[in-house]
Amino acid sequence: MRNNHLYFLIISFLVFGCKNDSQTENKIILKKTSEAPFIWDAANVYFLLTDRFNNGDLNNDLNFKRTEKTGTLRGFEGGDLSGITQKINEGYFTKLGINAIWFTPIVEQIHASVDEGTGNTYAYHGYWAKDWTALDPNFGTYKDLEILVKTAHQHGIRLIMDVVLNHTGPVTTQDPFWGENWARQAPQCSYEDYESTVPCTLVANLPDIKTESKETVELPDFLIKKWKSENRYEQEIEELNLFFSENKLSRTPQNYIIKWLTDYIRDLGIDAFRVDTVKHVDETSWSVLRAQADLAFFKWKKENKELVLDDSPFYMLGEVYGYGIAAGRTYSFGDREVDYFSNGFDNLINFQFKYDAQGDYETLFSKYDSIIHNKLQGKNVLNYVTSHDDGEPFDKMRNKPLETGTKLLLTPGLSQVYYGDEIARNLNIPDAKGDATLRGFMPWKDMNSAETNTILSHWQKLGSFRRDHPAVGAGKHKNLQEKPYVFSRKLYRGNIEDLVIIGLELPLGEKEIIINGLFPEGTKLKDRYSDKVGTVRKDKIVLNTNQTILLLEKL
Repeated sequence: MRNNHLYFLIISFLVFGCKNDSQTENKIILKKTSEAPFIWDAANVYFLLTDRFNNGDLNNDLNFKRTEKTGTLRGFEGGDLSGITQKINEGYFTKLGINAIWFTPIVEQIHASVDEGTGNTYAYHGYWAKDWTALDPNFGTYKDLEILVKTAHQHGIRLIMDVVLNHTGPVTTQDPFWGENWARQAPQCSYEDYESTVPCTLVANLPDIKTESKETVELPDFLIKKWKSENRYEQEIEELNLFFSENKLSRTPQNYIIKWLTDYIRDLGIDAFRVDTVKHVDETSWSVLRAQADLAFFKWKKENKELVLDDSPFYMLGEVYGYGIAAGRTYSFGDREVDYFSNGFDNLINFQFKYDAQGDYETLFSKYDSIIHNKLQGKNVLNYVTSHDDGEPFDKMRNKPLETGTKLLLTPGLSQVYYGDEIARNLNIPDAKGDATLRGFMPWKDMNSAETNTILSHWQKLGSFRRDHPAVGAGKHKNLQEKPYVFSRKLYRGNIEDLVIIGLELPLGEKEIIINGLFPEGTKLKDRYSDKVGTVRKDKIVLNTNQTILLLEKL
């Protein structure tokens, strides 16, 4: 439960919904909770590798005889769905101001390991699918996923499921090729133009699904055999027949996988997809995925009215590697430009942020405000400072964790906290080659040091303020004064009016802030960073704090 109060300017007595006390079959207690209105454009997203965050169930750590010696951080480490649920129940995400969790793919992965030149590697990361219809037992069971969804929703947190449509997992002696009618094993992409980026394999031995194919295909023999051995062949076939009949879709490779992916929405109420390798799939496929995702979400809401959080639509964000906010609506392949926002996506990951964040606050904030409210009107970007595959993050040595948090969490757009950013998790692990160094296990045992607590407290204060005030991420930015630096964010959307004033790089001790008429005489304002309260007098507020930041809200 949140301890903080929510402060909003309210039009027409905006009322925040409360859930009634009840208990689900999974012993999840639904508690009454007042929440800030959720807006995807202002979301504070936590991105984690399912296998590297928290081990909630020690009994699922070894499956499919995955016992081969691997390179450093190239094998399964024990993290699972139960571990995420555990941290939700402990309040970790709530204190951090997180209102959406993006977790890496959890479908059943190839069973064997492969050597990519960086050491023997298992599919701990989740991007090497073997069977989209099943969960990998290393990540947990279907019931674990169901409990995670219900628990997250109980705490006002949306779930973003990471999905892959572009490729299967590598071919091994235990993991057969899907067949030439399903996928291609050549040519390998050279990334020179559209054709050498889309209908090709990303790397060697990563079969590329023929998403552009209009040819109807039969299920691969190995999958049929697998389903029969698991006593679910008839059920899967019956579901496929119903899906293709109801949606009038042909049995192409693309549409099979889209059915399997949207089942998690239809059955569980997953709120959003983060889509992997977007630019390596013909863009029309994403429109089909989005249409089916919307239908699935509508059906789930209709059949589970008591579990619906609000009227937010399904959300889809994509990884178009190399896309930057300055490009606006399009991504250029050199010989062709594609607007992925017009092909099902609400949001694209912004690979440009780490460069823009090198500059001053006002240049960063005003630039993003201008683009989001003009070129991208109605769409948005996800900003990040660290990720699982960016070898040159904003602050790889973790020398400036406070500045990193301030810039990420206060920049217009969606913010993505990569697990451990909030405690400056070490990104330089000895003997870890390539992206493995970015993927260490979350160091829960180190959480009690004074230095870690200082960093975590900073991220918690900024994150919870951002969550409680959608104006921070989605409102209009206005520079109020240069020195000391003060700005406002104001949001008008539907029946919500939200206004905050923020000061950065302020002097220690007494601070006098000009209000610029934003709050009337006599208004009490609280600084959420220090918990100090002051009153507006003669268009000013004076507060004495030992911090250089002010996060002002109406009390």
